[in-house]
Amino acid sequence: MAKNTSSSAFRKIDVDQYNEDNFREDDGVESASAGPDESEITTLLTQGKSVEALLSALQNAPLRCKNQNVKDNALNITLRVLLSIKSTQIDQAIDTLDQNDLIDVLMKYIYRGFEIPSEGSSGHLLQWHEKAFAKGGVGCIVRVLSDTNRA
Repeated sequence: MAKNTSSSAFRKIDVDQYNEDNFREDDGVESASAGPDESEITTLLTQGKSVEALLSALQNAPLRCKNQNVKDNALNITLRVLLSIKSTQIDQAIDTLDQNDLIDVLMKYIYRGFEIPSEGSSGHLLQWHEKAFAKGGVGCIVRVLSDTNRA
């Protein structure tokens, strides 16, 4: 039996703060990034610098942004860049992504691209997935599928 049963200090704890309905995740990160600059990406694509356009799109990905319109716009821009790169240039583009973070971001956009297929995009995205998997390994896929910040 407890020695001190007259203590009421435990009653001062606000247990409602641990309720799932009141939980807020990362309130301070409302708009971390506005996404890739569409005019810059379009300029790079028209100049034939598709690898640089891919780097710019991946480096400015709005991963922590809560605004779904910004994320959808970034997805459309990145998919346009991915589909503009020829199959023979995919290896070169993957090799320029030195950081594992960029491979993970690329893999996030590949999986999001699978969610909204268009004519001929799935086969091209499968080629991207194969090359990104070869560079990033299984860890890349696990990190993407377990990450809470969706592309």
